[in-house]
Amino acid sequence: MPRHPNITDEAIIQMYTSEVPFKEMMILTGLTDRAIRNVMYKHGISMNRAQFSGQPRKNKVNEDFFSVWSHEMAWVLGILVTDGHIDKINHSICFSQKDERILRIIAKYMAADYVLTPFGKTKKTPTLIIHSKKMKLDLEHLGITPRKSLTVPFPNVPEKYLSSFVRGVIDGDGWVGHEGYQVNVTSASESFATKLLEVFHSWDLNSDIKQHISQNGNTIYRIWVRGKISLQRLSGIIYNYTIDDFIISKRISMTQHNKHPFYHEDLSENSKWRIIGNKIVHVSNSNRISFRTNVSRSILEEIKNLALKQNTKVNHLIENGLTNMLLQDELPLNQITKSMDRIQYKTTYDKELLLTLKAFAKERDLYINELIELSIHFIDIKKSRGDSNKI
Repeated sequence: MPRHPNITDEAIIQMYTSEVPFKEMMILTGLTDRAIRNVMYKHGISMNRAQFSGQPRKNKVNEDFFSVWSHEMAWVLGILVTDGHIDKINHSICFSQKDERILRIIAKYMAADYVLTPFGKTKKTPTLIIHSKKMKLDLEHLGITPRKSLTVPFPNVPEKYLSSFVRGVIDGDGWVGHEGYQVNVTSASESFATKLLEVFHSWDLNSDIKQHISQNGNTIYRIWVRGKISLQRLSGIIYNYTIDDFIISKRISMTQHNKHPFYHEDLSENSKWRIIGNKIVHVSNSNRISFRTNVSRSILEEIKNLALKQNTKVNHLIENGLTNMLLQDELPLNQITKSMDRIQYKTTYDKELLLTLKAFAKERDLYINELIELSIHFIDIKKSRGDSNKI
């Protein structure tokens, strides 16, 4: 569209520096918003986002949040790197958490309005959405870009804020065993996983990396921290600079063996733990129960290979074999041997099946692990699929 008569570049710049909104400038000058921007660029005038949009920001946010390091920024960044989403097309970032308490803390730290994306038929998890082009650019400067899962680097976090960043990483995509002996973080980025392992080693933690191939063919890395002493040390580091910015259940599980464990009563309808006599007692709300025993390594490997071949889970096969075995009128007890290659193995079993198995073993003066090893002979592949979940 043509420029109105007598509208010079200087006049346009004067309007802009006087904070005339773009929509009004378009009427006064006869130019499109792009043409007005070109005048600004031509004369080296820095752009004001609010003025350019023609209206003030709808939802407030501190757009400099990712520009300045702090313990709060480091924690939020850790969550974003492992469990957040950066939109490739729009200038938005998202955080999804079942616990809205975490989303509210993130919004508070970012001085942002608490705006959740609408729920849908398949979208049930609360998701906080933040719109900011500047934040997206600041994240790019830190190496955090859209579609980051396979390539995200470990940011160059100042040593002072490293503990808070790692706490965010664990809150974002970490798993803490409820017995307080193991922690792992899952990542599809080899460089991120390797650097995180280096951090754990620098903190003198018993840690290692395991990897496996996902269903879509990508390599998945799990960085483990193992042992009561290592978890005590880790919790002492990552919870040193926090007041309430952490996932409660993870802190409870990680600190339960500490001299001063973190206590917080779970008052939800489906509570996961209770505090009884100053101790954390975990509560199961499912029909499955965790059980640990020593099982022959070679037999486990045989079952694992069979599970991989049949695209099922190890505990599905074990339960299938145990169920079929308990239906037999007579068992080949002569096939029970004292295996010399036994290793500790833990998984979940159907609660009723496990109670039946324990009673069966007690009546016959047998051990549970002997029956598990014997059950391999009774696995029926055609009936081995189920809903159990291996831990």
